[in-house]
Amino acid sequence: MTEDMMNSTPIITEEEVLSGALEHDADGTLPEFPAELPVLPVRDIVVFNYMILPLFVGREKSIQAVDAALNGSRYMMITTQKDEGTENPSPEDLHTTGTVVMIMRMLKMPDGRLKVLVQGVSRAKVERFTSTDPYLMAEVNGLEEIEIEEVSVETEAMMRAVREQSEEILSLRGVATSEIMSVLNTVHDPGRLADLIAANLRMKVPDAQSILECNDPLERLDLVNKQLQKESEVANVQARIQSMAREGMDKAQRDYYLREQLKAIRTELGEGEGAEEEAEELAEALNKAGLPKDVRKEATKQLRRLTSMHPESSEASVVRSYLEWLSELPWKKLSRDRLDILKAQEILDEDHYGLEKVKDRILEYLSVRKLNPKSKGPILCFAGPPGVGKTSLGRSIARSLGRKFQRISLGGMRDEAEIRGHRRTYVGAMPGRIIQTMKLMGTRNPVIMLDEIDKLGSDFRGDPSSALLEVLDPEQNSNFSDHYLNVPFDLSKVMFICTANQLDTIPGPLRDRMEIIQIPGYTMQEKTRIARRYLLPRQAEENGLKKDEVTIADSVLSKIIQEYTREAGLRSLEREIGSVCRKLARQKAEGTAGPYKVTAKTLQKLLGIPRFIDEEKDTETIPGVAQGLAWTPYGGVILNIEVTLMKGKGKLTLTGQLGDVMKESAQAALSYARANAEELNIDADFLDKHDIHIHVPAGATPKDGPSAGVTLLIALISALTGKPVNQDLCMTGEITLRGRVLPVGGIKEKILAGVARGLHHVCIPKQNEKDLEDVPADLLKKIDVHTASHIKDIIPLAFTNK
Repeated sequence: MTEDMMNSTPIITEEEVLSGALEHDADGTLPEFPAELPVLPVRDIVVFNYMILPLFVGREKSIQAVDAALNGSRYMMITTQKDEGTENPSPEDLHTTGTVVMIMRMLKMPDGRLKVLVQGVSRAKVERFTSTDPYLMAEVNGLEEIEIEEVSVETEAMMRAVREQSEEILSLRGVATSEIMSVLNTVHDPGRLADLIAANLRMKVPDAQSILECNDPLERLDLVNKQLQKESEVANVQARIQSMAREGMDKAQRDYYLREQLKAIRTELGEGEGAEEEAEELAEALNKAGLPKDVRKEATKQLRRLTSMHPESSEASVVRSYLEWLSELPWKKLSRDRLDILKAQEILDEDHYGLEKVKDRILEYLSVRKLNPKSKGPILCFAGPPGVGKTSLGRSIARSLGRKFQRISLGGMRDEAEIRGHRRTYVGAMPGRIIQTMKLMGTRNPVIMLDEIDKLGSDFRGDPSSALLEVLDPEQNSNFSDHYLNVPFDLSKVMFICTANQLDTIPGPLRDRMEIIQIPGYTMQEKTRIARRYLLPRQAEENGLKKDEVTIADSVLSKIIQEYTREAGLRSLEREIGSVCRKLARQKAEGTAGPYKVTAKTLQKLLGIPRFIDEEKDTETIPGVAQGLAWTPYGGVILNIEVTLMKGKGKLTLTGQLGDVMKESAQAALSYARANAEELNIDADFLDKHDIHIHVPAGATPKDGPSAGVTLLIALISALTGKPVNQDLCMTGEITLRGRVLPVGGIKEKILAGVARGLHHVCIPKQNEKDLEDVPADLLKKIDVHTASHIKDIIPLAFTNK
């Protein structure tokens, strides 16, 4: 057809096919036509010999070519364009092999186009184009058919196969085949049969053109046979698809009919339409939830059970709640991580002062996540005294990652079901705190802080710490099983952060799954800077004051820290600053204009008398008194250990609420003194003449630990020799029976306590020298640190007037 053709399928009646076939059978010679003919280009069809079809002609050159043919011999040459998108084809854009047709009828359309009915009379080849304007003219040479003198058995078999395949294709398309097959059965020439069938096949232009250009009738029939086989396969597949679609539609209609019946039955039973709508809403919510395959199977099972229950039954309520939990959990929802390391560092520095090692570890974690998104994140545990910023660090991590943050307090938790949930058989069953948090967050990768993990308990209801083993194990938590859900839930994308004040109470297996990051207390300078940068502006704003209305000098802040707080963290300091701001807010409310400057003189009026006053150093040193260093969950403290001798028979008395370990250290110190009495210039039989009383003041406070061993021995030696201990020296370390000094923990906190007391010398075990890297340099400038591996290294430092 031409470029303006309405339908690319040949429009041909059975009578026209029959008449055309019979006409050519009656006259086997090639019809005579002029050697030079007008050329009509067509776009999307190949015209075959014996083919009768209408053409719609719209291009000006094509209309003139049709007019020239009608005014002449009524013959014209039809060739197919190589590219159907070409609007004004030139000779190079046309195939040279085409078909000479005779124009049988012509009709002018109202829009100026022509509708012509043509019949193919001969395959022909363009020898050369003689003119391109006003229309295409070409010298045409008709291609004579190769005559088949005798049809062989193979050829006859192929012709029968071609007829049978044509009949099969027509029947698959739902076309009546009797009259068409009667026409095909009258054609006994292989070439004509091939052309007649090819004219009515739905072929692509390149395939049809290759058949037209084939001059050998047998080869042409073979090409048509291959096209019929291909078309047969396509028709079979199409019929099978239509059959499947029809079966699916029949099943859908049947299901709809049964569903309507079920709805009517439920209405008669008084269950109403609400239950049906609710079940449909649940089904839709479950479809949108993105459930894993196994979970989807369980949800479908429970939904089927729900639809068969009475909506008012208690079991239906349990199943309904269960399905709602499944549909509301974030099975596939993930928040996008903000893996910008420099931005994360900026956020951490903005939220927290100091804590460099902690920040470095967090940035390392983010860097690994950026380079390997599939890596299993560690379980970080921030351990340190209260108020040092453990929980706020978790919030900063979530903010730097761009994730949601939620805190779960584990303090005092004793029921395992708080972690794993209750079985659905129990009345009022609920999922555990972990699954509840995941539902609340709405994403599968939030930051969850497990606060106070060292304060977990256990009783007859189970051990929560054992339940946490699966939650915090990266190898297991991808299939965490909550008792309520009873299906696996993936927790591997969650970043868990734990906090603890002390590590001794954390069970070993649970502690093994965590990476411990120690957060010690702050120095005086760090507290002052934090108060200036964070605490004072925050408390001023919370109490209705502007930031520039309150002025507190660093010296006043230091006075608040020293005289009104005694802690490693910052909570009491923030409370005292808040108290100052409240007093100033009252002045402002009463009409006193600002700004308000807090000085050392006005501080006592605002906060009252100081709560903590450091003990003054003894001007007169007394034998038997030594200053030891101890670690507590609230930071380091100074312990004044006192030893006194009395006449007696060697009785040892220990007072001051001492624990078993501290009592053992006192026994070890006494044994070392007796074993080395001569070397220490002590009377060898001192136990036969004296009773010994060792006392550690602040008896209402329980004290325990091995780090007082060195101090106990030095105080005992001082009492036995009558030599006073240097009161500018504090010490720590565990003692053995041979006098070796073993390493202890909490070095930074202990040195902080020594500096806060105003001491200038501290003695620590030699093996703790590596821990000095954690101590700020400005702190080490205020105190001389001495190391000792044996008690002999400490004695010269202890018994001197320096």
